[in-house]
Amino acid sequence: MSKFEPIVFCDFDGTITRSDNIIAIMKKFAPAEWESIKDLILLQEISIREGVGRMFTLLPSKQKEEITSYILEHAEFREGFTEFVEYTKLHQIPLYVVSGGIAFFVKPLLKGIVSEDVVFCNESDFTADTIKILWPYACDENCQNDCGCCKPSIIRKLVNDTSYKIVIGDSITDLQAAKLADQVIARDFLIEKCNEESIFYESFENFFDVIEILKKVRCKDERSLSKVE
Repeated sequence: MSKFEPIVFCDFDGTITRSDNIIAIMKKFAPAEWESIKDLILLQEISIREGVGRMFTLLPSKQKEEITSYILEHAEFREGFTEFVEYTKLHQIPLYVVSGGIAFFVKPLLKGIVSEDVVFCNESDFTADTIKILWPYACDENCQNDCGCCKPSIIRKLVNDTSYKIVIGDSITDLQAAKLADQVIARDFLIEKCNEESIFYESFENFFDVIEILKKVRCKDERSLSKVE
């Protein structure tokens, strides 16, 4: 049996989509104070969970439909994403979308491309005056970073001793997952953080680049199998 089984954990905002949808929502609908909260997150002075929660409390719940419609109309997938999904299906590579985004826009955008049972993201409550973010995938006992949607905790639940963990991402929300990965595929701010942390990565601009990287991973798997045989 091969001890080399690729499994992919892919970020959503700014990775699958060309821009970060939470940032797009804040730019369009939130008062200016959201920017100082965002800066504190990027500087790692407050946790992702605290920061995202605070940003969404700036938005009235009555704007739910307007916000959702805005994102569904304006969000764009990064080039090659659907081809990438088909590649993983063709070669039976498990693909999980692990997102710090919110289900009310993440799941509608992915509908018909990936099934909901492989999508992990935050939820929301619109019953109060302002939007409240809910955290169904909080940190396990091995993580103290208050991640919100804790990507390392999700990874630990889904992998086994034979898994070759591939993390694809673009931002600070992907850093802790990158630290667990056997292969990091990075762009934008995640590249900067990987350089700071001395984490090896390969960069990408679109998902055709990702497919080429996965082809190299599969070549490693084939060489591993041939040695076993």
